[in-house]
Amino acid sequence: MSYQIEDISPGQQVRLRGWVYRQRASKDVAFVVLRDASDRLQCVFKKDSVSEDVFEKAASLPIESAVIIEGNVREDERAPTGLELDASSLEIIHEAERFPITRDKSEDFLLDVRHLWLRSQKLTSMMKIKHTFFRAAREFLMNQHFYEVQPPLITASACEGGSTLFSLDYFGDEAYLSQSGQLYAEALIYALERVFCFAPSFRAEKSRTKRHLMEYWHLEPEMTWYSHEDNIQLQIALLQYVCNQIATYNQKELKFFGRDPHTLYNVQFDRMTYDDAVKQLQEQGFNVSSGVDFGSNEEYSLTAESPRFLIVERYPLEIKAFYMKTDPQYPHIALCNDVLAPEGYGEIIGGSERETDNRLLIQRLQEEGQDLDDYEWYLDLRKYGSVPHSGFGMGVERVIRWICDLDHIRDATPFPRTLTRYYP
Repeated sequence: MSYQIEDISPGQQVRLRGWVYRQRASKDVAFVVLRDASDRLQCVFKKDSVSEDVFEKAASLPIESAVIIEGNVREDERAPTGLELDASSLEIIHEAERFPITRDKSEDFLLDVRHLWLRSQKLTSMMKIKHTFFRAAREFLMNQHFYEVQPPLITASACEGGSTLFSLDYFGDEAYLSQSGQLYAEALIYALERVFCFAPSFRAEKSRTKRHLMEYWHLEPEMTWYSHEDNIQLQIALLQYVCNQIATYNQKELKFFGRDPHTLYNVQFDRMTYDDAVKQLQEQGFNVSSGVDFGSNEEYSLTAESPRFLIVERYPLEIKAFYMKTDPQYPHIALCNDVLAPEGYGEIIGGSERETDNRLLIQRLQEEGQDLDDYEWYLDLRKYGSVPHSGFGMGVERVIRWICDLDHIRDATPFPRTLTRYYP
């Protein structure tokens, strides 16, 4: 029977399968650090305890060779996991060539060999946390009676503005990669009431900031009968649940990134209006005025010194998307919000109550210079059984970047697509 490293305990005789993570040897002993998907373990080959052939193989194993090692597990306080393996046998499944990644390689080189760098502890730990995020978010929403749906990734129209669309030739017609599944999710709520989608979104933003990707994973819930306030409360509950689950199931990975799991068990939220945020930024020395959207520097400043999420709500209608609902009492205000991550990590959620008045939707689309024919199907939704509804989009990699305290968002995804990179 083969074991994974995380499942072994002292006194067991085990058979482990994995890859050589580190290797060193002296005259009488060889040390092989084995890694598998669960953990790493030092295996000790003593010259007087194994055959000459086994010792010679262990003493010369190249990094990343695939092997099967058998032996007895014992406690060792000096080992990172508190355990070591006294090895008795070694089977080489594949002897690797010289591994190209060594210490002090440049970021560009590591991106060129991303397919190999994925084996690093940093990216492996990130992917385990991201796995928990996807599981927990699905679990939370399904417990709230949401249905998961699948919007198309090829579209005829823009959701967030035409300047950031990737276009493609669709058998002679121009089509686009989806910026968001929101408009299609809005169609689906009339059948299912509460839906969500996990899907890639594509934004052709010519941005080189540490928080922008051209392709990223988008979590987008859409709900009938939800007000602006209902929408915000759902965002809070979802973030609390996901953070709690990651703190419970990924303590080892969080500690690798220097994140105390206890800080995720009870995440807190502050709220302010857009107008109050403008005043705070002005007091901090920013040259901002009402009617201007916030950039990376402004968002950083609003939460840089805070361990709490910040909900900024009720932005001017003129700087927000055409589908956001007007506040009935203040026609220049949109019933919308952004959620900014703690510690200056910036926006991770954008949401709003959706406009249900076709007249206003048509007016805004015309102001943006959009072809109404492309949105005919969307406008139909307001003709046949329209109801109040809300939704939001969460950038998964942005949340993971904050949780893992990553310097750059490219390390929150296995194969990042940035302004200058689409290989490998």
